[in-house]
Amino acid sequence: MPKMRAAQITKPGGPFEIVEREIPSPGPAQVRIKVQACGICHSDSLVKEGQWPGIQYPRVPGHEAVGIIDAVGAGVTQWKPGQRVGVGWHGGHCGQCDNCRSGNFFGCTVALQVTGISFDGGYADYMIAPAIAVALVPDDLSPVEGAPLMCAGITTYNALRNSAARPGDVVAVLGLGGLGHLGVQYAVKMGFKTVGIARGQDKAPLAQKLGAHHYIDSQSQDPAAELQKLGGAKVILATVTNGDAMSAVQGGLGLNGTLLVVGAAQSMTISPIVLILGQRAVKGWYSGTAADSQDTLKFSVLTGVRSMNEVYPLEKVAEAYDRMMSGKARFRVVLTME
Repeated sequence: MPKMRAAQITKPGGPFEIVEREIPSPGPAQVRIKVQACGICHSDSLVKEGQWPGIQYPRVPGHEAVGIIDAVGAGVTQWKPGQRVGVGWHGGHCGQCDNCRSGNFFGCTVALQVTGISFDGGYADYMIAPAIAVALVPDDLSPVEGAPLMCAGITTYNALRNSAARPGDVVAVLGLGGLGHLGVQYAVKMGFKTVGIARGQDKAPLAQKLGAHHYIDSQSQDPAAELQKLGGAKVILATVTNGDAMSAVQGGLGLNGTLLVVGAAQSMTISPIVLILGQRAVKGWYSGTAADSQDTLKFSVLTGVRSMNEVYPLEKVAEAYDRMMSGKARFRVVLTME
């Protein structure tokens, strides 16, 4: 049988092991993808460290995969071999429970799946994915360009487009890292008066390069006060994983403003007075479905939004993962299979 390479984790906290496996065949309602590139996301640490309840090992991580369909399973009619596709965090849902019937697929109570957690992901030459989890990738995006948009891209784009902000409103992006550098670009292209917030004046040129209209250095300035000088933010997109940093900006929300959280901090402090007096809100945002990924990719091509990436071959997966976890990557880390 033909073989493929896969970077697997065999136990919580265990090292990456590059092994040879037989190339799997897709089952009913599944497709097989010849992976070309796969982003490394901070959420992959849930697999590496065994922090996801019920995860089974060995497991191949990776939920930012882009490649080419080379086989389809029984009953698959919407996809065919040769199509360029991507697979993101949302790996499928039942479509029949009350939440799914209401369109809240992220809240599926029967068969919610996460790519690279519920089933093997994209740190491999080939992967099997539910047909429902696949998004078409435009020809204008290379595999390396497309991969980070399957998680970091969709998360920031989908959160902003579903927010209450409208063109001309003040929208702040807290953090200019892997998520934030995309969030700023999307905010600008959506017509928002965009404010980048990060630590240190050295980030100001980056914010300007990304198109931000204003930059706030949270080390030397009070970000809440600075946002209020601009009239208050309709939305603050919190992309950092630091709860204290999130807590520090809540006072910068305008009336009916929303602190939109996509960074997975352990905890944060919220002032009920701030919320009550301005009818303000704190809301979390789930990334989105394959259809949302497809919209993200099309918008990115249309407007020129691109991720800044550091690229590693699959053989250097351990080095690439450590680089991502160090927080020093500029700004996403992407594995290539070829």
